[in-house]
Amino acid sequence: MPIILKSKQTIGQLAEQKACDFLTAKGLQLKTRNYRCKLGEIDLIMQDQHEIVFVEVRFRTHIEYGDAIESIDVYKQKKIIHSALNYLQKHYLLDKTDSRFDVIGFSNGHINWIKDAFSYD
Repeated sequence: MPIILKSKQTIGQLAEQKACDFLTAKGLQLKTRNYRCKLGEIDLIMQDQHEIVFVEVRFRTHIEYGDAIESIDVYKQKKIIHSALNYLQKHYLLDKTDSRFDVIGFSNGHINWIKDAFSYD
């Protein structure tokens, strides 16, 4: 039987789908997937009651490179924050809704959900 290697992009898409399914099961509703603007990308944008949730999904196959959650450095956080502000402005939601930044990490077969992982304060 041949070994089928999946590309990094395919693995990322599968992780994003698994994260979306996980969050949906927790009561969140998907608004947008892979939102892109000139400032960056947001993997998932979800609705959690009255709050918009910007979700970064991280997957690590090898823990020796660090935990999936730990891979989101300050530079990456700033890109996500600027992209989120772009989304909120574009959809006229900047002053009309609360929002937060969550992280879903997959490491060693476990899913780790961190609500309010960082902020733009």
